[in-house]
Amino acid sequence: MPKMISKPLLLTYFYLFIYILLSSGVILYNKWVLSPKYFNFPLPITLTMIHMGFSGLVAFLLVRVFKVVAPVKMTFEIYATCVIPISAFFASSLWFGNTAYLHISVAFIQMLKALMPVATFIMAVLCGTDKPRCDVFTNMLLVSVGVVISSYGEIHFNVVGTLYQVTGIFAEALRLVLTQVLLQKKGLTLNPITSLYYIAPCSFVFLFVPWLLLEKSAIEYSQFQFNFWIFFSNALCALALNFSIFLVIGRTGAVTIRVAGVLKDWILIALSTVIFPESIITRLNIIGYAIVLADQSIWPAALCGVVMYNYIKVKDVRASQLPSESIPERISKDWKMEKKSSDIFIPGGAGSASDDVDEETPLTQSIRLSHIGRTQAGNYAA
Repeated sequence: MPKMISKPLLLTYFYLFIYILLSSGVILYNKWVLSPKYFNFPLPITLTMIHMGFSGLVAFLLVRVFKVVAPVKMTFEIYATCVIPISAFFASSLWFGNTAYLHISVAFIQMLKALMPVATFIMAVLCGTDKPRCDVFTNMLLVSVGVVISSYGEIHFNVVGTLYQVTGIFAEALRLVLTQVLLQKKGLTLNPITSLYYIAPCSFVFLFVPWLLLEKSAIEYSQFQFNFWIFFSNALCALALNFSIFLVIGRTGAVTIRVAGVLKDWILIALSTVIFPESIITRLNIIGYAIVLADQSIWPAALCGVVMYNYIKVKDVRASQLPSESIPERISKDWKMEKKSSDIFIPGGAGSASDDVDEETPLTQSIRLSHIGRTQAGNYAA
C-alpha cells in the first residue's frame, strides 16, 4: 500500500497553496481597485497608505495591547540609521509599483519583475556587499536582453508605466541590500509583527508627503467612491499574505519557494487575461511564458538566465560546505539553516528567508535577497 503523506508535509503544501492564492489575489485585487475601468480608485499612494496604516495598527495592537510578541530593543540610533532609510525605500517601491498598474498590465509587470535579480546584484555591488563576476554578469545580461525583447512584443507598451515599475524594482532592491547591510549587521531580529510595528508607521509618514502634493486635491475635488468593506478586505488580504509568506519560508527551502513563485506567476498571468480582457498577451509573450520551442523567442533567454543564476547559488553554497562533512551532517546543517530562515524577517511586507549568514557568500546573499524582493512585490504593491 502506498505510504501516506505525513501531516507536516500536507501542512507545508497547504501553506504553499494559501501563499499562491493570496499572492495572486492581492495583486489582482489591487489592480481592480486602482483601475479606472473597474472600481475606479486611481490613487495608488492613498491605497498604499491605507495598507500601511492598517498594518501598523494591527501590529500595535498585537505588540502593545494583546502582547502577542514583545518589542525588540530599539534605540534611537538604530531607528534613525536603519528603520528610517529602509522605510523610505520601502515606501518608494510600493508607490512606484502601485502606480505602474495604472499604465501597464499585470502580465507585463510580472515579466518586468524578472529584472529583480539584476537590480539587486547592481545595488549589492554599489553598496560593497558583492563583487562583480563574469559569470553573474553573463546571467544578468541574459535576463536583461530577455526582458527587453519581450517588452518589444508588448502590444500595450507604455513608457511611463514601465519607468514606474523599473524604478520601483530598483528601490526595492536597494531596500533589501540596505536591510542586509544596516539591520542584520547590528544583530537586530524582527518577526513579521515587530517588522510591521516599526516599518509600517514610518513608511506611512514618508508616503504622506507625496500624497499631499499629488493626491490630496484629487480626493477633495473628485468624486471617487469609498467603500469601507472593499478597502478593509483589501488591506486584510495584504496583511494575511504577509504572514503566509513568513510561514512558507519557515517550512520550506529556497528551491520550493522559487517553484511556488513561478507557479504563482503563471496563474497570475492567466487569471489577469481573464479578469482584465484588455490585458492582451501577444504571440511573443505566449511563446516566452509557455517556453515553446517551436518558435524563436528571446524571452526564454531571461528564464535561462534566472536558472543559471540559481545554479550559481547552489554551486556557491555547496562550495562553502566542508569536504569532511558527512552526508547526515550536511542534511542536519541544511535543516538548521532552513529553520533559521524563520528567525530573521526582512521588513517590508513579506517574510524573508535569511539562511545562516555564515554559510553564505556575498553572491548567494544577493541572489537570495533578489528572490525575496520578487516575492514581496505582491504584498502591498499591486
